[in-house]
Amino acid sequence: MSESILSPGIDPPSPTLSARLREMADYLAAPAAGRLTEEQRALSLGIARRMVIDVAARLDPAIDPAALWNEWLRRGLPSATRIAGVCFARAEEHRWREQSAQRSSPPPLLSEPEAGNDESPVIGEELSDVARAYLAVQIADRRRFDALGNPAIAIPDLDGEIFRALLLDIAAWRLAEVSKDAKRAARLGDAVRAETDRQAAESGIAEAGRAYYAVLGADAADAAASAIARHDWPVLIALAAAAHRRGYDDMALALLTAESAALPSLFAPLRLDHMALAPIEASLAMLPARAVSDADQDEFPTAGPAR
Repeated sequence: MSESILSPGIDPPSPTLSARLREMADYLAAPAAGRLTEEQRALSLGIARRMVIDVAARLDPAIDPAALWNEWLRRGLPSATRIAGVCFARAEEHRWREQSAQRSSPPPLLSEPEAGNDESPVIGEELSDVARAYLAVQIADRRRFDALGNPAIAIPDLDGEIFRALLLDIAAWRLAEVSKDAKRAARLGDAVRAETDRQAAESGIAEAGRAYYAVLGADAADAAASAIARHDWPVLIALAAAAHRRGYDDMALALLTAESAALPSLFAPLRLDHMALAPIEASLAMLPARAVSDADQDEFPTAGPAR
């Protein structure tokens, strides 16, 4: 008996049907597994769209972003498996921050007290090294939103391999439009190389977090505890990522999918006690549809180079 659902002579399924069948197969393979909510789907798709548009603008400002995205939306994103993790991590972090903001007053922007000190810098006073490093983290975080406040992934925060893969995918799409113009086609290759080099030299929130962690020194634990008290999750994630020497997205995903028992190990390098971790545990417990890791998985998975 044939395993195919199609009889001989019947046309192959459409891309839409093929996608539905793959989704059904995935569901049947793990029917008890948690599924993405509509909110998670919408957030991740929006983040992916903004990322593709930003990368396309760097490659060639003449690219029609709507045409590119609409075609990829119909056919599927070429780099879907590469960008799924970073889009999901960014979406989950945003959901967590939104939930925290609804339950408490948001932390003030662009002002950080010295570690262990509640006095903010006076206007006009020269910033200390700690305050300046904290400001850099906040500025890097604000670049992770579009002009309307929607969550996005800043290009400097992208893993270099993912960025290059997106450049090549977009260049291949663009080449179909300009292939008859040899000069314009050649410029695409030059642009991929130039933008790859440019992105590699840029600094994002991970680099800002590492600089903040370095200048804090022994005060890193106090700064992390202060961030927890304010629900300033980006600063906390950046400090934990720096302490673990991991990427920001890796650390965010590890934290957001961690069982309560795994939290102490995630923050062990920052030497936070269990009382300091209680607000994190309580906040995460209230996040709907959280993809919690297996209880025996204390370490987060190994990923690519930190960025």
